[in-house]
Amino acid sequence: MLKRLFVLTFISFLLFYSCTSHDGDLSVYTVSNADFNQILKIDGFVEPVKSTTLFCPSGIEGNIIFLLEDGTRVEQGDTVCILEAKELETSYNQMLIDMETERASLNKIRADLDMQYALLEAQVRNNEADTKIAHLDSFQIEYATPSQKRIKELELEKVSIEKIKFEKKLKALGVIQQSDIKKAELKILRMETRAGSMKERLESLIIKAPQNGLVTRTMNFITGNKNQMGDVVWDNMPIVMIPEMADMKVSIAASERDFKSLNVNDSVYYGFDAMPGNVGWGKILKKSPVGKPVKEKSKVKVFEVEASIDSVLEMPDPGFSVVCNIVQKTVKDTLVIPQVAVFEVDSMKFVYVKRGKQYEMRQIQTSLSFPKEAVISAGLKRGEVISLSKPDLSKVKKERILLPVEPSDSIIPNNKDQVVKR
Repeated sequence: MLKRLFVLTFISFLLFYSCTSHDGDLSVYTVSNADFNQILKIDGFVEPVKSTTLFCPSGIEGNIIFLLEDGTRVEQGDTVCILEAKELETSYNQMLIDMETERASLNKIRADLDMQYALLEAQVRNNEADTKIAHLDSFQIEYATPSQKRIKELELEKVSIEKIKFEKKLKALGVIQQSDIKKAELKILRMETRAGSMKERLESLIIKAPQNGLVTRTMNFITGNKNQMGDVVWDNMPIVMIPEMADMKVSIAASERDFKSLNVNDSVYYGFDAMPGNVGWGKILKKSPVGKPVKEKSKVKVFEVEASIDSVLEMPDPGFSVVCNIVQKTVKDTLVIPQVAVFEVDSMKFVYVKRGKQYEMRQIQTSLSFPKEAVISAGLKRGEVISLSKPDLSKVKKERILLPVEPSDSIIPNNKDQVVKR
């Protein structure tokens, strides 16, 4: 349907010029039936329907030290952006130093505990030797005096008590040794976990493309311009977008006047400045109800309008500028004349109709008009010839032909797509 509309518009354009002739110094136009299309031209630009946004990693504040230019084609895995976070790098390096210090401290704890364990084991072995000696001496007790017997018995009891004490110390030292080493190992493990997390965050500063596509830089919240190398970015701030190239749309920034005349589902056909010969078709999808100032503190606003690209000879890349021809009204097979042939006097519209070598100033009535064309509802008939410029007064009849009470050729719009003749 849209392709047919485009072809019909082109044919109407040719018919207009084929109906235009010259009468001396004046250009004239033969009134004929044609399809009238009220078209509003607005500039827009192509952008993807879906895209993947690459953000500054969470918890990071840094500077952009490498960033691909707009329009750079990338493949999955290519480096798109590199960030620098000096504070994170300093913390990571300090963490590595602290980890080495803790590992050295753990080795010292193990060495100290091993030494204490060895000393205590030596004492235990000495006690065992003393116990054996005391038992050997006990064979002589039966020949000793009562006081000597008592001394030997006390010595055996002392050795036994010391043995129990050394055994308990040895057991406790094993528990203490394991506890101290475990604490030190857990501390090092926590540090390794933190260091691993820091390393992952440092690696995330190298941002890579998750898919094939074209790089588009996003706006920086601080500068108000697209991201550049050296700009500061922080937690989850968008840096670049990589669109999905298969599906595109057109974004339009319409003035308030144009915005009011647009309707959702209005047909649009496109022309692309950078792609001569390429055309596309679509329709208005949505209108933003809230306008945005064209610049800071400006009272002039623009309204965002989104249009689809339903078919196109060759799909353009994101960012391409596009001329949007928005078809607002269509009237089939009606009287259409160039707007330059219509003149106004005292709020009434007139044309100059050729009568032989002279011209008749005739009042007309229009049902629809646009900067280039007007639809005639009364005052003209098919086949009449009108002037495209104002003739010399000597060639114009003095009387004015007024409209009849009930025009025979009136055309009354029934809706935006068709008219009813009566």
